[in-house]
Amino acid sequence: MNDVVIIGAGPAGLSAARWCDELGLDTLVLEQSEGVGGQLSLVHNPIDNYLGLHANNGAELRERFIEQTETSDFDLWTNVEIASVDLKAKRVVLKSGEELQSIAIIIATGLRRRRLGIPGETEFTGRGIIESATQDREQLAGKDVCIIGSGDAAAENALLLAEVCPTVTLVHRGRKMRARREFTEQLHTNHCITVFPESIVRRIIGSDHVEAVEIERAQAIKPFQMAVQGVLIRIGFEPNTDLVRGQLDLDDRDFVIVSSRQETSVTNVFAIGDVANPLAPTIAGAVGAGATAAKVIASRLQKP
Repeated sequence: MNDVVIIGAGPAGLSAARWCDELGLDTLVLEQSEGVGGQLSLVHNPIDNYLGLHANNGAELRERFIEQTETSDFDLWTNVEIASVDLKAKRVVLKSGEELQSIAIIIATGLRRRRLGIPGETEFTGRGIIESATQDREQLAGKDVCIIGSGDAAAENALLLAEVCPTVTLVHRGRKMRARREFTEQLHTNHCITVFPESIVRRIIGSDHVEAVEIERAQAIKPFQMAVQGVLIRIGFEPNTDLVRGQLDLDDRDFVIVSSRQETSVTNVFAIGDVANPLAPTIAGAVGAGATAAKVIASRLQKP
């Protein structure tokens, strides 16, 4: 029996674990990946808005988090596959068959990149479908690229790739982009960037590597193929709530609804970090939410 089981070892989960340990709670953290840090591995730009700390990228901040938590006494299990969770019973069943019982559960499962669900998306991951303009711009230099999305991330990546790519085509469903004006103004004045509004990428085509995308435009009679050697998908994120769906209250976008104490609709079940923060998902917010949940649990268990 643990006092607390934390599902997820991103910034929120690690913060909660450190605070739980400091408050004398017997804590177990479960992480499905090989390492900790969550979405930090996808942050390739400098992090300069975390108060009191600067990091050149997410990997660097992750290492600092690891250094700080190494002195804590909570248990951390990585490469863990969870079969099911019974939130009311506070029971977690692993695919290995092991059952874990606790007094409280903290959900810190974060987000995942939203997928298009089109042919070629899975097959060409790492073979032309790239993760980031910052990380992959050298390998794309001199190549034609298609970016899918309309928000700040899509626009910023388009501008970065336009510095090294002869053509960058940005495809999005809406009539107008959702990106900030400062980005959209630059898009329309950059001669390397073409924006296709009211358009959909239907499939990604190639043999060993991405060679083209098939685009359907509202104004066109039929879809057409455009030759590209790189594709970047930036259509947002979605919460990792599949494991707990149907057991607690979610909003219309499947984010966990929590109180100011980070508690869900199930007593002694808490949700922290991006999985419960659709309006302002930030590293700082995740870390703070972890501290809040730990303090509330400790007060209920009459820990100092």
